[in-house]
Amino acid sequence: MGAIQEVFFRRILDSRGNATVEVDVVAEDGFGRAAAPSGASTGAHEVAAWAPGGVEESVRVGREQVAQELVGVDVLLQREIDDLLADLDGTGNFAKIGGNLAVATSLAVARCAAHSLDLPLYAYLGGAFVSRLPRPFGNVLGGGAHAVGGTDIQEYMAVALGPTVEESVFANAFVHKEVKRLLKEKYPGQSLGKGDEGAWTAPIGNVDAAELVAHACGLAQDKFGFEVRLALDVAATELWDGKAYGYKDGKKTSADQVEFLADLAKRYHILSIEDGLAEDDWDGWVALTKRIGSSTLLVGDDLFTTSPERLQKGIGLGAANAILVKPNQIGTLSRTVETIQLAHDNGYKTVISHRSGETTDDAIAHIGAAFGCFGIKTGAVGGERIAKLNELIRIEEEL
Repeated sequence: MGAIQEVFFRRILDSRGNATVEVDVVAEDGFGRAAAPSGASTGAHEVAAWAPGGVEESVRVGREQVAQELVGVDVLLQREIDDLLADLDGTGNFAKIGGNLAVATSLAVARCAAHSLDLPLYAYLGGAFVSRLPRPFGNVLGGGAHAVGGTDIQEYMAVALGPTVEESVFANAFVHKEVKRLLKEKYPGQSLGKGDEGAWTAPIGNVDAAELVAHACGLAQDKFGFEVRLALDVAATELWDGKAYGYKDGKKTSADQVEFLADLAKRYHILSIEDGLAEDDWDGWVALTKRIGSSTLLVGDDLFTTSPERLQKGIGLGAANAILVKPNQIGTLSRTVETIQLAHDNGYKTVISHRSGETTDDAIAHIGAAFGCFGIKTGAVGGERIAKLNELIRIEEEL
């Protein structure tokens, strides 16, 4: 349809004050812009985030090499453009140009194509039959790599199962407020902190934190009249030393970890547990899935890193029953969609996700809507988080 005329690359700030990349794609009759996020607890099997020289080197490579290769290509040829990005890199994991530069370019191309057709991004990607919007997962309390001095478990999330996205978003925000109130009651006179994603952090134990957040979810359920469940992101790879999982109160073997999580899931009616085992503890994942996989969503993030190859291995072994989807873990929109479709074809649920270092880019809201993802992790508060939530509310209104 419209040939790409210009591609611009620039450094911008993410929510942690670090540099990331933003890309503009200009075609004959369209314009697209996208920015890449960055993670703190990253999986070993993700594509490389940046070129060897960092953000500045990725931007330089983009300006000097990627831009000239894209000029003249039809903006609607998404798969061909994504393949071109991989070929330009040539390393298999974007170690030359950086996965963040690749994914920002890929998403900017998709936005430009959608604009050229006068369509919102979700409609361009998903077609005429978009109908199911993802349920918001809101991070309300935590620690791990996201907050110093908090819990060992990285995230305690509220998942409101309301009849609309709008009602669910406000219910999750209510839980966030209630968690603050309950923490102030529990620790009077003590300052509360916030982690990278806007979740509260306090010197509270892992089980006590589950108790407190589950209670806050119950208060929200009473107020709003629909179910609000607790979800966890253990980020267990960060706890694993190769032999055991290290908590402040002691170590747990893989078998101990399975028992610990199974007990928590039963006691607090937990909806989902993300990264309950380490990224290469396949036996532990299989054991946990056999134990509670029929009643609890077991989400692989570091385990799968949005990779269709790693997901295929998990499917074959019976490890997990859901996958976290982060486009910058795999480098392009095409590969992201390949992973989503593989998951859905094999009965795995998908949860599209932000990263701890975020921008106001709202592409994941559109991807989650376009492909019928079960959930969307965005945080519960904070400008870069609510950018996604508010966009979902707008999409819901359009639908």
